[in-house]
Amino acid sequence: MTAPVFVVEHIDAGSGGQYALEGPEGRHAVSVKRLRPGEDIVLTDGAGHWAECVVLAAEGKDRLVVRLDTVSEEPEPTPRITVVQALPKGDRGEVAVETMTEVGVDAIVPWTASRCITQWKGERGLKALGKWRATAREAGKQSRRVRFPEVADAATSKQVAALLAKADFAAVLHESGTEPLATAELPADGEIVLVVGPEGGVSPEELALFAEAGARPYVLGPTVLRTSTAGTAAAALLLGRTGRWS
Repeated sequence: MTAPVFVVEHIDAGSGGQYALEGPEGRHAVSVKRLRPGEDIVLTDGAGHWAECVVLAAEGKDRLVVRLDTVSEEPEPTPRITVVQALPKGDRGEVAVETMTEVGVDAIVPWTASRCITQWKGERGLKALGKWRATAREAGKQSRRVRFPEVADAATSKQVAALLAKADFAAVLHESGTEPLATAELPADGEIVLVVGPEGGVSPEELALFAEAGARPYVLGPTVLRTSTAGTAAAALLLGRTGRWS
């Protein structure tokens, strides 16, 4: 099994190439993971910078002293994959974010589609967005990523259309599509943007707006997936087809 990942703001070695992991991450390493001298860990800022480390000492309940052996930077993947995710009911949003992070999505845009039952407003919306971002962080750690997905502010349909217009490949998962996503011509680099609608579906007005922005409808397969799983399945397909899983 690969070494566990812990998140830090900056990867700066101190005297003798040592680093002290403290705070919540240090507490998790010492009191939960119970790491001991000689074990390997990875430190990352979640933005592509990471270090392979060896534990030197566990001090108290929340301080882990490690030696930084190598410091590296992971290049940004290409093509970049962004999923526009309509707001699902309940905790299905966190499920979607968690699994999309695990497969390797680069950015997630919460979308307040017209047929969404859930609406993010005021403090409730800020709290929900915070949960999505915390989920992406924890899923990034669990899946041993060193470049976590960006979770954007909630977007309106017009803002989604503007995002689609800039993409090198733009798609909407919808039953009106006549071409499977599995056979679509994909770019070798640049930006892929995929729209996943709500349980009630993408409205005709939204489909027309997205079509004007250059996004075509595609079908994923013979079955109908829930909004919380469709983005993950489609992203896995795209990651395999673009060679990012090779």
